[in-house]
Amino acid sequence: MEDRLSRMRLMVGESALKKLEKSHICVVGCGAVGGYVLESLARAGIKHLTLIDFDTISITNINRQLLALNSTIGQKKVDVARQRIADISNDIRVDTLDILINQETVSKIIEIKPDFVVDAIDSLNPKVCLIETLVKNNIPFVSCMGAALKTKANLIQVEKMKNTRNDPLAGFIRKYLRRRGVPLDFKVVYSPELTKDKSKLAMPESAPEKGRVRHQMGSLPTITGIFGLTCAQVALDYLIQCED
Repeated sequence: MEDRLSRMRLMVGESALKKLEKSHICVVGCGAVGGYVLESLARAGIKHLTLIDFDTISITNINRQLLALNSTIGQKKVDVARQRIADISNDIRVDTLDILINQETVSKIIEIKPDFVVDAIDSLNPKVCLIETLVKNNIPFVSCMGAALKTKANLIQVEKMKNTRNDPLAGFIRKYLRRRGVPLDFKVVYSPELTKDKSKLAMPESAPEKGRVRHQMGSLPTITGIFGLTCAQVALDYLIQCED
């Protein structure tokens, strides 16, 4: 009998599919990278997703974010994500947290006890806070590094954090984590591509609602999509291969 997971079942087998269906994945950040992550996981057979994001959709998101449409501008990303997943399958449990990750809120991820976490945050301090918490609590995860300003799809790869190079975001994260005694053996999706001068490809956000003032940087829909799809594949590989 055919169903929405027939092709997935043919690819990975019934046993692996059952593992995915029993798994709980938390996606932190539902933007350019995170949107592709949650889309892939929902279509792959994951039946319990927790989505975390405090942001709303803006017109500048449309060039690269699956959730961003003219009809969704101004809506909360987690709300749009929930609706989209329900349209993929109404048997997927979707929990949402409309929060900014920081020292006060990060404990919520420990409380929900996910089997795997995908870090798709694009801000330095929340990202460091999340990674430190996941490592210290032995929660399996993959972290996405900088996708902005990248153009070469063939250079996107999975690597251990300690081996990354030519990625300014990864460099800052390594420095902060070393200061805190956090091991750098976790997996990241990143590109070693040398990028152009950021000052020519960045502009300040007009009215940030939370956190520090940030700068918008140029980004391609193809590249951010590949980053997200790669993160999702790391999650699926881990869950299929882990012991029952």
